[in-house]
Amino acid sequence: MWFWYFMLICDLLVPLAMIIGGWVIWKHSSRKISGHSGYCTPRSTKNIDTWKFANEYCGQLWWKAGWIMLLPSFVLHLPFYKSSEGVIGTVSLILCTVQCMVMLLTILPTELALKRTFTDEGLPREKS
Repeated sequence: MWFWYFMLICDLLVPLAMIIGGWVIWKHSSRKISGHSGYCTPRSTKNIDTWKFANEYCGQLWWKAGWIMLLPSFVLHLPFYKSSEGVIGTVSLILCTVQCMVMLLTILPTELALKRTFTDEGLPREKS
């Protein structure tokens, strides 16, 4: 039983990290471009405007995705409560892999939003 509880807690870490981390970079990102915290890509670090935009955009995505993944991550564990450690471990591995993929896939919409909003030089695009 203890293994089931342990894996449940482990599998809730990624959604909780996305909720907390997303809120932090959305609402409290660094006022200066930092290579140590926040959403750091070549496009997002062009200037302070791209930095702020990318951190707000990615932070919102992480916050929403974290909340969306939290309940299913919990519910997915319920049918395996009395299963063997091997089964619980396999389910947890698959779940954690999917959660990490979701977290990494937030890079794509953030980069597309940056490209739509700013030129390659980091200047705001003119709205038509």
